Amino acid sequence: MVKVIYDPQDHKKRCKWCLKDAQYVEYHDTEWGIPSHDDHYLFEHLILETFQAGLSWHTILKKREAFRLAFDNFDAEKVSNYRENKIEILMQNPAIIRHRGKIEAAINNARQFLRLQREYGSFNHFIWQFTQYDTIVIPIKTWSDVRATIPQSDAMSKALKKEGFKFVGSTTCMAYMEAVGMVSDHFSDCWRS
Repeated sequence: MVKVIYDPQDHKKRCKWCLKDAQYVEYHDTEWGIPSHDDHYLFEHLILETFQAGLSWHTILKKREAFRLAFDNFDAEKVSNYRENKIEILMQNPAIIRHRGKIEAAINNARQFLRLQREYGSFNHFIWQFTQYDTIVIPIKTWSDVRATIPQSDAMSKALKKEGFKFVGSTTCMAYMEAVGMVSDHFSDCWRS
C-alpha cells in the first residue's frame, strides 16, 4: 500500500462517505476498491469485515493497526491455531472489538480460508469466481444508487456459509467485495471512478 499524506487543500472530488478524516480519505484514495489478488490481503479484509458486521468501517479502520497486532499480522495459519487462552487474551484487549462470537468466527474463518486455499490453489481463485474474475462496476450518482447487496454478494454469502464461514451475510460480503476491488462503486464525480 502506498502511503499518502492527505492535504486538506487537495480539492479532488471524492466519495462523500470518506470525508470524515484524513485516514479515511487515505484509505479511499490508496486502497478501497483497488483489485487485490493477494491471499494475505484477502484474508485480512475477511477478518476485518467479520468484525465490521453491525458496525461502521470507520470504526474498524481506526482499530486496524490494533487488529494487526492482536491477530499476528493476519497470519491465517497462526489465527487458525488460536485456542481458548488466546480468545481470553483477545477478549481483554480494549484496542479491538471484544465480541466473543466475532473472535471465534475469525478463528473458524481462518481454518476455512486455509482449507479453501488448499482445495483451490489460492483463496483468490475461490473468491473471485463470484464476479467471474473481473471487477463489477456500479455507477453511483446519488446516495439512492448505493446498494447494500447485489446478486453476487448473495451468492458469495450463500457459498461461504455452505463452506462453514461465520458472520458472512450478504451485506458483509458486499462490503468485502468493495474493499478488495471485486466491486467498484465510487460516486461518479469521484476522481477514482
